[in-house]
Amino acid sequence: MPAISHVVLCALTELAVSIAVGLPLSRLLAPTRPGCVALAPALGWGVFNALALPLLTFAGFSRTTAGLLAGSTVLAGLALWLWPRRAAPRQYAATIPSWVVVPAAFLAILPALALWPKPHAGGILLSAAMFDHSKAAIVDEIVRQGLPPGNPFLAGAGPRLVYYYLWHFSAALPALLVGASGWEAEIALTWFTALASLGLVIGLAADLDRRWAAWLVPLLALAGSARPLWDRLADAAGFERLLSARPWPEGWLFQASWAPQHLAAANCVVLAAWLLPRLAAPASSPLVPLIGALAAAGFESSAWIGGIVFGAAAPAIGAVLLVAGQGLRARLALACRALLAALAATLIAFPFLRDEFLATATRQAGPPLALRPFAVLGAAVPAAIRHLLDLGAYWAILLPLQLPAIFVAGVLAAVMTLRGPPRTRLGHQPACALALLAATSFAIPWLFASTIANNDLAWRGVLPGVLILIVFAAAGLSQWLAAKPRQWRATVAAGLWLLGLPGGFEIARANIKGLPASSAEAFAKAPELWTAVRRHTAPDERVANNPADLADEVRWPVNIGWALLANRRSCFAGWNLARAFAPWPEAKIDRANALFERVFAGAGTTDDIRTLATRFDCRVVVVTRRDGAWRRDPFAVSPEFRLVEERTGRWRIYRRIDDPQQRQ
Repeated sequence: MPAISHVVLCALTELAVSIAVGLPLSRLLAPTRPGCVALAPALGWGVFNALALPLLTFAGFSRTTAGLLAGSTVLAGLALWLWPRRAAPRQYAATIPSWVVVPAAFLAILPALALWPKPHAGGILLSAAMFDHSKAAIVDEIVRQGLPPGNPFLAGAGPRLVYYYLWHFSAALPALLVGASGWEAEIALTWFTALASLGLVIGLAADLDRRWAAWLVPLLALAGSARPLWDRLADAAGFERLLSARPWPEGWLFQASWAPQHLAAANCVVLAAWLLPRLAAPASSPLVPLIGALAAAGFESSAWIGGIVFGAAAPAIGAVLLVAGQGLRARLALACRALLAALAATLIAFPFLRDEFLATATRQAGPPLALRPFAVLGAAVPAAIRHLLDLGAYWAILLPLQLPAIFVAGVLAAVMTLRGPPRTRLGHQPACALALLAATSFAIPWLFASTIANNDLAWRGVLPGVLILIVFAAAGLSQWLAAKPRQWRATVAAGLWLLGLPGGFEIARANIKGLPASSAEAFAKAPELWTAVRRHTAPDERVANNPADLADEVRWPVNIGWALLANRRSCFAGWNLARAFAPWPEAKIDRANALFERVFAGAGTTDDIRTLATRFDCRVVVVTRRDGAWRRDPFAVSPEFRLVEERTGRWRIYRRIDDPQQRQ
């Protein structure tokens, strides 16, 4: 189980490296703007990891190379911060209220608590969000086997993991340095990502308004959906079928708990969009590789956000900037710098782009995107008009209901900001770029759906828009509260925030309390089993266990015990993980799932066991008393495997017989 000391050490390592890179860069970007220092963690994380991944892939991912890179980065960052402008840091940092980091740091703990095990009546409970954190197996894979990672979820899926794993690489680096597990490193990085995201939004909000905007950001981020209130009222009034069932896109706290890798991608693309207008300024060439690295980090952390959403928004932002430019020479310079930044991003992210393209073709599932407007209305609305009404309901119902604290206030404040007189042309254009990115972030999930595994595009693609709406809502609310007499907009915004507060508390409660599970006691004893498994399994070998084991620990069945505790590759980690990480046709995944279900139910044939040993490269097999195979054990009579360890009444461990003569 996670050790708090390892979690803290990983978090401190992540902070040190990211701030060492981000602080000098933030001062270089805009030393006189009030919010830029708060951007340092998100800025440093994106730039450092986008460049560290190819460097450590080439040099080798070991404790020595990772330590040298992290140590030299911290020392170089400290030197750049202190020299030659020794007096600048104090003057620069004073423009941000320093105490605002306290509520932000505490709020960032709430998403991290979603990953923490919850002791309960002699067992261990997990939160529903742990379903998505089964990807901690990627962190262990990188620490154990290096770069590029293999596929830890199943055999036969190719030599490399096809996934946007930059965030998990970022967790693997401190895990390698401090000796932490993937689970511990993922807890630490979830907290850091949430803090970096809040810092980014605080910095951008303070850039728009210097009064109370920075303090309002944590309050707005805490609010969740008003859907829980709607569901209670709808159930009482009998019109619950007016709206479609969940899941719907969610706000900051939910996303930070469930999908911090997508939140990290949103941080990067929001920064890239904010910097794009600065390419029009003279002597802005140093920004070209910076924007390229951020855009690459966005794609390598989320293909949906960094690839689809930002890929659509960046040309629109560039077109607006070109139209607003003054003079042919300035427009040509802007176009050249933007193209060079796009080229830099493509070169950095090329291995990911290549693998995603090849995997999409191998799946034989058609295009990864489908024109499918988001379903908002439910069965109570006639099907003949439901899909047409869904188009308007997305903007009029879904977004205000899911983002009550920020949607109305954020849109209104953005309109007022863009319509108001710009302080300077350069100061007005970043707000315009952010507004365009937010509009794209909501518009693409409105009309399109992703077809690989789940509709991640709809659920995660809204994240850049969520961050930007928090920025505008905080700045707008600060201005409305300061107005004399106080404007009605402030009262409306405060009322809408209160509507979202119960939803935020519900997410926090779910993160802290966890899901009730009948297998809580078995999960508490699982570390002993997986320690025994590692004694009989080499670091690069695969292990098979029942993919449905401990499945009720999370909301949807996933092999969570293996993912969090095994630190070994799986032969087949289950249907939900295979469909996301296997470049296989769906029918092939279904056949593999049926095979493993049959074997661990105790109905496996001799041919089935041979298939596990050969086609799925299962070197070690685990059978527990919770499996049907415990009573009808096909491995006990198989010539392919031999028993190597047993705990009476709890589990058996078998190892494949490699010598053909011993199988007789």
